[in-house]
Amino acid sequence: MSVLSQGSGNRPLSPTVIMVDQRVKVEDEMAAAVMKNSNSVSKRKKEQHQETRPRERDHPQTGVQCKDVVVSPQSGVSARIFIPKSINGPDHKLPLVVHYHGGGFCVGSPFAKAFHDFLVSLASQANVVVVSVDYRLAPEHPLPIAHQDSWTSMQWIATHSNGQGPEPWLNEYADFGRVFLAGESAGANIAHYVAVQAGATGLAGPNIVGLLILHPFFGGKEPDKMISYMYPTSTWYNDPILYPEVDPNVSRLAGKKVLICVAEKDWLKDRGVGYSETLGKSGWKGSLGLFESEGESHAFFLFNPSSDKVGPLMKVMVDFINQE
Repeated sequence: MSVLSQGSGNRPLSPTVIMVDQRVKVEDEMAAAVMKNSNSVSKRKKEQHQETRPRERDHPQTGVQCKDVVVSPQSGVSARIFIPKSINGPDHKLPLVVHYHGGGFCVGSPFAKAFHDFLVSLASQANVVVVSVDYRLAPEHPLPIAHQDSWTSMQWIATHSNGQGPEPWLNEYADFGRVFLAGESAGANIAHYVAVQAGATGLAGPNIVGLLILHPFFGGKEPDKMISYMYPTSTWYNDPILYPEVDPNVSRLAGKKVLICVAEKDWLKDRGVGYSETLGKSGWKGSLGLFESEGESHAFFLFNPSSDKVGPLMKVMVDFINQE
């Protein structure tokens, strides 16, 4: 397993320091906010969507094009597709990144500006097609609905593998021989779930090469107040969605490589490191990489995109995708 530490050469990660007070404060504040605004998901989504309306035209700086598509009329699940400027027609196929956004399972959307801008950068710099899934949010739609929506969306994406799916951009531009799953925070949890489902069921069509797991959320040593509210049916320590180490199918995770990215000051850092250790012990036969951004906090690349640590993080992601 390769272990990299941003800004300091190829040296091992320093021992994890768990900031208990910060974790408890964040959990309490988020739980209170979600409970207080439990009926406002549709309003939040509308406000987010107004920030970056769908458009089939070039992004001003990068030339990336995007548009929104309906995945399931029944559930209302949709997705935003990004294609880079380098597309030269239907004979020019590019790797496909299937992305699941973060936000604690209760906020966020591909239409929100922070996620949209990050994915524009990824599509442009990695020269990939990106599909970001807008799954339904808790608590109105309790977990594991977000995971079920995301798996259904992956199956919908897979219908394009033969070039005859319902969405022309995926038929024409996506190389289904080079597919990656990606997500940050809660979205990283979902990306892992989808990869396990794909491997365990033998999903036909896409060749899932690898996973990009950024600042992942998994269960901790103690129950989480916010998750208890949004996932009332969870069995906690026996729940494979929260604790991959208890999943009998974890060794069947699709893909031959995984890149796990953590941040030095992220209170979830230990869970990312623990996830790496879980995969390493599981019997899964792929290769693992662990990359740390020094001096940064959780999802800094979304909250502080001007940080000088964003560039190196993006580079390691791009290299991961483009290396054979």
